[in-house]
Amino acid sequence: MKTEELIRIDELCVHYEVEHTFFTHLSEAGLIELTIIENTSYIHTNLIGDVEKMMRLHHDLQLNMEGIDVVFHLLNKIDHLNSELSAAKNRLRLYEDDL
Repeated sequence: MKTEELIRIDELCVHYEVEHTFFTHLSEAGLIELTIIENTSYIHTNLIGDVEKMMRLHHDLQLNMEGIDVVFHLLNKIDHLNSELSAAKNRLRLYEDDL
């Protein structure tokens, strides 16, 4: 994996003003995957949006890790169901146009 695709956790802690343990707890809960290179923790850049959502859940709603896990998985399920609904609507529209 290229290091250009990774962001140091230390930099994120400074930027978002959170403790390193926040990322450690997210990793232990299975919500994110940390990459360790030479004793330095990194996160993949495509997870930044998810991490920001989790931080908002933690700070704004004051959810603990279990609460973040539940809400985040429910939000992902809603997104998945919305995608399926859009695909079904598009298929239905194709059949309606043929009539």
